[in-house]
Amino acid sequence: MLAHGGAQTQIEQTVAALKHNGVEADFVRWWDGGQQADLIHFWGRMPADHIKLAQQKGIKVVIGELLTAQGSRTPGQLRLQKFISRSVQRFAPGSFAAAFNWDSYRLADAVIAMTPWEKHLMNYMFGAALEKIFIVPNGVEEVFLTTPKTGRGQWLVCTATITPRKRVLELAQAAVHAQTPLWIIGRAYAESDPYARQFYALARQHPQLICTDSPPMADRAGLAKIYRAARGFVLLSAMETRSLAAEEAAACECPLLLSDLPWARSTFESSATYCTLTKSVDATAAALRKFYDAAPNLPLPPKPPAWNEIGRQLKTIYERVLNAAG
Repeated sequence: MLAHGGAQTQIEQTVAALKHNGVEADFVRWWDGGQQADLIHFWGRMPADHIKLAQQKGIKVVIGELLTAQGSRTPGQLRLQKFISRSVQRFAPGSFAAAFNWDSYRLADAVIAMTPWEKHLMNYMFGAALEKIFIVPNGVEEVFLTTPKTGRGQWLVCTATITPRKRVLELAQAAVHAQTPLWIIGRAYAESDPYARQFYALARQHPQLICTDSPPMADRAGLAKIYRAARGFVLLSAMETRSLAAEEAAACECPLLLSDLPWARSTFESSATYCTLTKSVDATAAALRKFYDAAPNLPLPPKPPAWNEIGRQLKTIYERVLNAAG
């Protein structure tokens, strides 16, 4: 509610897909002592004490945390983080270490990863048993899979919240430098945000190159038409788990230019173009121009599954968890 974006869409679409597959799904009412459940699917890192309480009541627990920061770190940074976390667990007071809820991964009955890279991290960083980790990607709404083909236009499209992590301002600066028309679809968390104000000021200075006229995010058919007509989709975020916007664009057969991060490589492999993260506007502009020129002849990314298929996959996992001994 307070931080709109892909995670909100993921949760809402998953619940709808579960219902479509015959699962009686509802949002947890933590204040309601009379609510019954066989299983809780928690988006995020459910507190370890909550997992224990649920299991004491005979409720199985599935967690699925988006490892946005960890998934974008270098191997050296990950080794350092693991060393620090192990040191805290070994030498710090138990109450201090417990606040991080690292045990949640070992306590949960199942863990959902978005990519093979996340599965590795959940095991390597947090000790989740490999046999308990299931890879379930995002789905996309049917409209992105069924919108008719159309001629490609001249605009690159980026759908992202206007925030430093998504590097929308840096992308816009590179687009101006490279003279590649760029359409930004998204909004800031708050209009008073200094980063967003910088972006909008740049867009006002270059209206022929930077477009900010966005359809309402609820207009999914309108967004699908934009992807169908775009020259390419660009997302150069500094951190990402698995971009739902990129998969929606892929469903519309839109060429992709993405930050060279593990999530992107493990999701799209050789069917996307990758850009090294850099503070150099010149370097980013060169990569953007190269992608712009090549886009009409680039291979198309594979189409992702529809949300109803994701609901079917999760239902299978739920059944396996509920039927497991213990």
